[in-house]
Amino acid sequence: MAGGKLGDNIGLHEELIQKAAKLAMKAHDAFPGEPYLHEKTRGSTDTFFAFPGSWCVDHWYSRKPFGETRLMFRKFPSMKSVGNDEVALVNEAFSRRFQELLSNSPLEIEVEKSISERKRVIFTGHSSGGAVAIFAAIWFFEKYIRPNHYRISPFCLTFGSPLVSNHVFSHALRRENWARHFIHFVMKYDIVPRIILSPLPSIEQGLKHILDFMNPKSQCFQHEAIGKSDVASTFLFTVIRNALSVSSHAACNLKGCTNLLLETISSIIQQSPYSPFGICVFCTGNGKLVILDNPDAVLQLFFFCMQLNSETIDSDFVYRTFRDHLCYDSELQESLSMQDVTYLENLSDLPLSFDSRRNDAAALNALGLTTRARLCVRAAGELEKQKLANQERIDSNKDTIREALKRIQEYQTSCEIRKVGYYDAFKIQRDTNDFNANIKRLELAGIWDEIVEMIKRYELPDGFEGRKEWIELGTVFRRFVEPLDIANYYRHSKNEDTGPYMVKARPKRYRFTEKWRAHAERMSMESISETTFWAEVEELRVRPFADVKDRVLRLEENVATWVPNRLLGKDVFLDESTFTKWWKTLPLEHRSRSCIAGYILFN
Repeated sequence: MAGGKLGDNIGLHEELIQKAAKLAMKAHDAFPGEPYLHEKTRGSTDTFFAFPGSWCVDHWYSRKPFGETRLMFRKFPSMKSVGNDEVALVNEAFSRRFQELLSNSPLEIEVEKSISERKRVIFTGHSSGGAVAIFAAIWFFEKYIRPNHYRISPFCLTFGSPLVSNHVFSHALRRENWARHFIHFVMKYDIVPRIILSPLPSIEQGLKHILDFMNPKSQCFQHEAIGKSDVASTFLFTVIRNALSVSSHAACNLKGCTNLLLETISSIIQQSPYSPFGICVFCTGNGKLVILDNPDAVLQLFFFCMQLNSETIDSDFVYRTFRDHLCYDSELQESLSMQDVTYLENLSDLPLSFDSRRNDAAALNALGLTTRARLCVRAAGELEKQKLANQERIDSNKDTIREALKRIQEYQTSCEIRKVGYYDAFKIQRDTNDFNANIKRLELAGIWDEIVEMIKRYELPDGFEGRKEWIELGTVFRRFVEPLDIANYYRHSKNEDTGPYMVKARPKRYRFTEKWRAHAERMSMESISETTFWAEVEELRVRPFADVKDRVLRLEENVATWVPNRLLGKDVFLDESTFTKWWKTLPLEHRSRSCIAGYILFN
C-alpha cells in the first residue's frame, strides 16, 4: 500500500491531470463539432489531444452480442500474445471511429508537428471519447515509440471510458511496458465503464435513452425524469447483473475452480470478452482516490463497487449512476485538493476486517467492498504472486539450460574435428557422443516445453516474452538444438507417416522462441529459417528438381546470407554432408550458376 500525491503515484503532475479532465469534458460538450480538440500552451513541453464521445448506439456496438473484432494487426503489430500468436480483440465500433478520424482529419500531421517540437503528447477523452483516445495512444506507441523514432512516451488519460479490449490487449501492453501510460479515472458509481460487459440485446432499448441523457445536444440531456425512469432502472439492474456474471466467472478462474458445471455454463452462455488494462483510479465520491494496476482486481471492483442491497437502490441512486458520469471535472478538482490517495499493492495481503486501522482498509471501506469482494481482489493478487513464483522457478533453470547448450556446442565441435557435420552425425547415431547429445536434447526439450505450456495458459508474468535474456537464450537454444530434432525426425522416417517436419511436426518450443526474436527485432517470420534449413533440405532432396527449382534457389540465397553471418556452420558443405551429396545431384547448369557453388567446390 502506498500513499502520497496522485501525481507521484502515476508519474503525471496533478495540473496536467486536471487540465486533461477539463479538455475531455470540453470536447464532450462540443460534440458534434471538431473531431478532436488540440491544445498546447506556449512554453509548455506538453500538448493535448481531446476526443469527444458519441451518443449513437451503433458507435458503441457494431454488432450483437458484444461487438468485438480482431484488432487490425498491420497497424497494431504489438497487440498480441507473441508465442500464442493470439491477436487482441477490441470493440469494433470504437476502433472504427479512431480509424475514420485518423484517415479524415489532420491528427497525424498535428501529432508529427508536436513530435518535431519535442512535445510530450497527452491523449484524453471522456466516455467513448476515452475509447478513441486509447486507440490514438496505441497508434502513437506503435508508429513512433517502438521503432525508436521518438523517445518521449505519450500518456492516455480517460474519464468514465467504457472497456475497449480483451485480456490479450492488457497482456501486450504490460509486455511492452506501455501499460503505466494508460490512466483511467472511474467514478465509483458511474455505470458507463460497465456498460460494455452487457450483450447488446439485453440493454439496447435502455442504452438509447441513456445515451440521450448524456448527449449535451439532446433535449433529454441530464433530464432528471429520464435518469429516474423505469427504463433507466431496468437498464442499471441489467448492467449490474451482467457485471456480476462476468466478475463471478473471472473470480472462479482466479481461484482455480474446476467445477464442471461452470465449464458447461461457460460453453452455453457467451461472456463479455472485455477486460480492464493500465492503471485505474477509482474516485470514491468523498474525495478519496484508490489506485490499482491489476486488471483482474479492477474487473472485480467493476461489480463489487455497485453491489448494494435493494433498499439502497432507489430512483435517486439510479439517477446518480448516470449523473456521476458527467461529474469528473468537479470530482477531480475536489479529490486533487484533498490528496487522500491510496495505491493498493500487495493485493494478496489486503485486510478482510472492516475496522482495521491500515490505510488500505480505509480505501476498501470507501469503495464499499464486502468480505467476499476483498477475497476476490485477494485472489487476483494471489494469481499475480503465483505468476512471479512460476517465473522465479523458470529462471532457476537458466544455468541448467546454458550447461546443456555448452555440451551440445562441444558435441558440434567434436563432430567437426572428425570431419562430420553434427546434423549427419546425430542422424546416424553411431557414437556414444551422439547418445549423450540426445540426452541433452531431451533434457532441454522438457524445460522449454514447460515454459511454452505456461505461456499458453498465461501462467507467467505478462512481461516474460519480452525479457531480453530469455529471447537471447531461446535463440541460442533454437540454433543449436532444432537441427538435432530435425535429424531425429527424419532418422526415424516420421515424415512418411506424419508429413513434412515444418508442416506437421515442428515443436512449439521452436515456434515460440522464433516469434520472440522476430517480435523483439521487428523481423518478419520467414517460412524457412537457419534453424529449419535441414528440414527444407530433407524435403527437397526427395523431390524432382523441376518441381522445386524455385525453392532450391530461395534456399541457396538464404544459405549465401546465413553462412557469412555465422548463422549456419560451414560443416554443411563437408563432402559427406547430406546437403552436399544432394546438391551435387542437381543439374550441372544450375550448379555452375549457383550463388553457393564456391562454398562446395572449394571446401
